[in-house]
Amino acid sequence: MKKTILFIMLCLFCLTKQHAQDFEFKSDQIDLKYERFILPNGLTLLVHEDHKAPIAAVNVWYHVGSKNEKPGKSGFAHLFEHLMFNGSENYNDDYFQALERIGGTDLNGTTNTDRTNYFQNVPVAALDQVLFLESDRMGHLLGAIDQERLDEQRGVVQNEKRQGENQPYGKQWDLLTKAMYPKGHPYSWTVIGEMEDLNAASLEDVQEWFKSYYGAANAVVAVAGDINPQEVYNKVLNYFGDIPSGPTIARQEVNIPLKSSDTYQVYEDRVPEARILFSWNTPEFGNKEDIHFDLISSILTSGKNSRLYKRLVYDEQVASSVVSFQASNEIASEFITWANVKPEGDIDRVQQIMEEELAKLIKEGPTESELKRVKAAYFSSFIKGLERIGGFGGVSDILASNQTYFDDAAYYKTVLEFVENATVLDIQNTAKKWLTRGKHILLCKPFPEYTITKSTVD
Repeated sequence: MKKTILFIMLCLFCLTKQHAQDFEFKSDQIDLKYERFILPNGLTLLVHEDHKAPIAAVNVWYHVGSKNEKPGKSGFAHLFEHLMFNGSENYNDDYFQALERIGGTDLNGTTNTDRTNYFQNVPVAALDQVLFLESDRMGHLLGAIDQERLDEQRGVVQNEKRQGENQPYGKQWDLLTKAMYPKGHPYSWTVIGEMEDLNAASLEDVQEWFKSYYGAANAVVAVAGDINPQEVYNKVLNYFGDIPSGPTIARQEVNIPLKSSDTYQVYEDRVPEARILFSWNTPEFGNKEDIHFDLISSILTSGKNSRLYKRLVYDEQVASSVVSFQASNEIASEFITWANVKPEGDIDRVQQIMEEELAKLIKEGPTESELKRVKAAYFSSFIKGLERIGGFGGVSDILASNQTYFDDAAYYKTVLEFVENATVLDIQNTAKKWLTRGKHILLCKPFPEYTITKSTVD
């Protein structure tokens, strides 16, 4: 009898395991419910109900980033983000402290090449306070910014720039930005900007930036949590309704620089290991091939069975780590991969293996099992984000980002369809189309440990 029960249990386990292996996510099974409102001043409001906990996430996105800066004014979008946390006309005090006093969590702001966002989670009873604070700095900021405050935040940003560049391999981002985009391209300067441009930022620059890009029609407000959509709309209309729409904005067109051959650059840094990095210009964010590169990245470096990890780190043990990712941006993207070479390791051998594995992917494409694995990982990561109403990758973030970039808060469904429908041939063709073009090779070598000799010269 016991043997029979054990046999049945073993059969059930095997069937369950086989079912789990055969299970595939479907994009049409994921539906993020929301309501969309357009205020008379052009502000877009997205509301998602989630009554699991008495909290609300407020995520405000402005469709402006470093690519909107003018020559000689780099770093200004990021500088302005800092200024937004230092008080507005009707609440002239530190924003972080105000949110902490009302129980705010997951509170921050970020700037990239294409957008600036501000987000926080609060107890639902504090929603009015947050909407007031967000509306006041959207519509009533300039009167609270003086020269002293500008100089203070300029110093904070410049210190942040120094810290970033002094991090191990920190110089690579500035070198890579200048190598991948010709001078004058909207992505040809870093988000944090040049030191001399930050020094030159004036109060007039602040006023121009605010008036040009922080109007209501250039913003998306996403609210998710234990709320009622119509009630949220009434509140948002009350707090944000008097803010001017702002001027019209000319959007840059897709502009992907194409390299006809490889370029090569070497620099030294105070690091223990050499790093060999490849970078290609690739399609813009939201393009089907842009999504293919997310899958290609996982095939190459995600998990111990990924191609570059297995070959470089596990099998031949010539590298300590490998990384790849698709740096997706609105008018052009980059596919980047690098390997850290073990001390005393052979840099040329590591580069050779990277070239071989990329050539193999281009020639043969991924296997079906590899593609299933990375698709499942993509869907799992997206679904995990849906468990949170705020923060990076949470519900409010997904809705606001898709609305900002694609004028469609549900564009995530299109992206998931791209993932679901991608075939081995699709991945192979995308790799062949873009990874056979010229790339930039950036080699970081450890700075030698020099010593001095005591002098006896009088």
